[in-house]
Order: sequence, then C-alpha cells, then structure tokens
Amino acid sequence: MSPIPLVIIGGGPAGYTAAIYAARAGLHPVLYQGPNPGGQLTITGDVENYPGYRNGITGPAMMEDFQAQAERFGTIVKAGTITKVDFAAYPLELILDSGEKVVAKAVIIAAGASAKWLGLPGEKRLYGRGVSACAICDGFFFKGKTVVVVGGGDTAAEESLYLANLCQQVHLLVRKDHMRASKIMQERVLKNPTIQVWFQTEVKDIIGQETVEAIEVINPEATTRIPAAGLFVAIGHQPNTLPFLPYITVDHQGYIQTNPGTTQTNIPGVFAAGDIQDPHYRQAVTAAGTGCMAALDAERFLQQASRN
Repeated sequence: MSPIPLVIIGGGPAGYTAAIYAARAGLHPVLYQGPNPGGQLTITGDVENYPGYRNGITGPAMMEDFQAQAERFGTIVKAGTITKVDFAAYPLELILDSGEKVVAKAVIIAAGASAKWLGLPGEKRLYGRGVSACAICDGFFFKGKTVVVVGGGDTAAEESLYLANLCQQVHLLVRKDHMRASKIMQERVLKNPTIQVWFQTEVKDIIGQETVEAIEVINPEATTRIPAAGLFVAIGHQPNTLPFLPYITVDHQGYIQTNPGTTQTNIPGVFAAGDIQDPHYRQAVTAAGTGCMAALDAERFLQQASRN
C-alpha cells in the first residue's frame, strides 16, 4: 500500500484550512470529514464574527465555502471516520469506521471537541434558536435580554461575566452548593449586579417551541420558571481524542499537547489543529489559524523527510 503524503482528520475550519494550504503546496491531501462534516458550525445559526463575511453567514453555508475552496485546489474530501490509529511505526497507519486501512506520511488531527450537554430533549430542538454552548459566539444575539447560564467552573463564570456586559440579566445555575471556579472568578461573578447565582439548582426543562421562552429549574426549595431568551450550557467540552490514544500525549482534560509555538505532537509527522488542542479559545477563526500552522508544519516535515 503506497502511503498518502498527508491525511487530514476532521472537516471543520481547522481541517479545511489545513487542506487549502496543503493542497496549494502540492501535498495532495486527503481529508476525512468524520462523523459531523463541517464540525460544530453545521449546527450554528448566523456567524457574524468571522472576517470576510460582512453581512454574516450561516454556519453550514460557511463550511460549504471552506470545502469548495479546499476542493478547488485539489483536496480529496472523503466521508468516513478514523476510529483507530497505529502510530508505533512509520509510515503512520489509520483505520476507518468501514475497516479500511490508510497509510500516511504525515497526519493532521483536526477532529475538534464536542460540547457537553445536559441531555434534555429541548437542547437539540432549540440549538441555535436560544440554546448555545458559546457566549462569545452567540452572546451578541441576546443583547438587552435575559439569559441563563449553566455551570459552576471557570468556563461558566467567564461566560456569565461576558454576557453580563451585553444582557439585561444573567442567571447562573450551579448544581452544587458552591462553585468550582477559581476564587477570583467567583468574586467577580458574585460582585456583578447583573448576575444572579442560583446554588443547588438544575435545569428541569427548556420552555419554547420555536425559540427559548423560559427555563424551568428545580432546587431543594421549589420548581421555578425563569423567563429567558437564551440558555448557555457551560459545563465543558470533550476533545475527540479517543481514537488517537495511547499514542498521542494529552493533558489532564484530554486535549492534545503540542510543542510550544508549533502544531507538532509527540509523534513525528503527526500534527494537531483546532479545538482538539485548544481548551481556551474554541473559535472558528482561531481553529482556522492553527489549521494553517499545521499545514505549514506538515509541509516542512515532508520536505525534510524526502531529503533523508
């Protein structure tokens, strides 16, 4: 089996940007879209903060543009999910969900991260219509309105503080009787007059058919409806790193670790881009930026390998 020069795993902003750069460099990349072609943007409504789309664009339409541009330069886009890898030897071996084996000289992992959800039926039905997992992405749409944030860690605190600058009222629901967030973040939340913290409180239901109208919550005292236009679930993300273990080094949260200033992982010839290696920003534009970096790093690796 002849090795493919470059395999890109993941069809989100990072993967497609890597494909655009790699294809233009003549690396003939093959991109596997994974279980959610287009990534999290395919379930996102309007995207107004990505440069170049001055009138905004829907998430699915933007990912169609990304794919078309990658294919224009010769990227081969394939359906399929990488479910297992063998990085113990070189070249690198990948196994698809169909059972097919693929061998590559270099690999860019851009499989993303998945938001953790509460498991309520209304989450999927109203996602993009009031339900969100990213305040920076969607907070603007709730300017002057009342929203609910769920979570007790630093992410929930950061989302609440960000939304407090835009919204009329922010209700922060914390499942336990205390927050897990750092002390300084807790102090900022508790001192902010726009944020009301509800301890020992969980979401029972999301009210609304076409859009979010209210959040039904339950705590030891009572069941209450909070009128709100939005629900932000901030209980964390899960990087999609399982297929790459135990070969790829990850941090305590499961995010792929890369060498500082690069996208190089602990395995020569394997690079990581996008949300799968980014626990902090999780934006389409930052994912695309690391996709560019990964393609350039892969190009240098392949050039050096060809000389040896």
